[in-house]
Amino acid sequence: MLRLIFAALFVAACRGAAPRVEPAGPAPIDHDATAETRALFVNLRRLAREHVLFGHQDDLAYGVLWSGEPGRSDVKETAGSYPAVYGWDAGGLERDASANLDGVAFERQRAWIAEGFARGGVVTLSWHMRNPVTGGNAWDTTAAAGAILPGGPQHERYTQWLDRFADYVKSLRAPMRQRAGGDVLVPVVFRPFHETSGGWFWWGARHATPDEYRRLWRFTVEYLRDRKGVHNLLWAYSTDVFDSTAQYLARYPGDAWVDVLGFDDYQSVRTPATRAVFARRLRDVVELAEARGKIPALTETGVEAVPDSTWWTRTLLAGITADAVGRRIAWALVWRNATFGREHRYHFFAPYPGQVSVADFVRFRRDSLIFFEDELPDLYHVAP
Repeated sequence: MLRLIFAALFVAACRGAAPRVEPAGPAPIDHDATAETRALFVNLRRLAREHVLFGHQDDLAYGVLWSGEPGRSDVKETAGSYPAVYGWDAGGLERDASANLDGVAFERQRAWIAEGFARGGVVTLSWHMRNPVTGGNAWDTTAAAGAILPGGPQHERYTQWLDRFADYVKSLRAPMRQRAGGDVLVPVVFRPFHETSGGWFWWGARHATPDEYRRLWRFTVEYLRDRKGVHNLLWAYSTDVFDSTAQYLARYPGDAWVDVLGFDDYQSVRTPATRAVFARRLRDVVELAEARGKIPALTETGVEAVPDSTWWTRTLLAGITADAVGRRIAWALVWRNATFGREHRYHFFAPYPGQVSVADFVRFRRDSLIFFEDELPDLYHVAP
């Protein structure tokens, strides 16, 4: 047997092809994932045992009182560092629009993604996809999942949307922090069809059956990975709040189709009064993920306008640390800081200079469990 193995390696070397080394442990569902994507998967699983990365949606694009100013970040201006995880959204690519649903130009988003990655940060991408049947927004709950599955009347439209998404993701390139050499594809944690246990999106629990959802997820993975050759994605499954592990897994596509197990929670994080519920959900997700060799994460959270001056330590951090298992999430991402104005006067989830929770946010950032960007190890290389 050893002779055959060495012979195969010799032939591969003679042909100029590097022999494939199978992973010793859990690995991404894409066996052809880029080296950096595979390293990110391994390192996020390792780091989750010791630290929680802090993330923020649209952090570099705009904040309270500003928009599109180079180098700015409400998080950096209050905590002294950029977030470790950058959340972005692909909503609008399906329409071939120049900007996403939050007004972020895709060209500028591409540059901000490269900027965060080049500093060593993690990039996540959601997709508030328009309803493919009506053309309405993601909150148009007209039944649509069955229509875009193979054989459905809108299937071709959906594959066109995926083609645009594939082109965009494959265009995300940047140099790596503290490394010589050319640009590489930026690894992206992709979180499609999120908050699936809720009923506000057309792919949600009240508008797509569990079977339709699972089939749609699997088709999307196969199409992007196997047909379009997209190999810089980690796939994140996320629900909204849930009351049991059975409910969490009710629409789960399967271990062969998911890299990250996450959930979005804006309900049990409002005050310390619901800390036990929040801690139990964290524990459930961590246990489910670790049992499957996946990455656990709190994929969205926060309290709009952060009115509690001690919310960061007394509610969020205290909830994360309430359970020895539940604290083993890889990251926690709060939602965006919409540009200050009449329409979005209180629509912000991270503090900005002068906001009432700034001092507590600094205490949160200094806790040894929490990592911001300037504390990150090299997530894109796995040491021998």
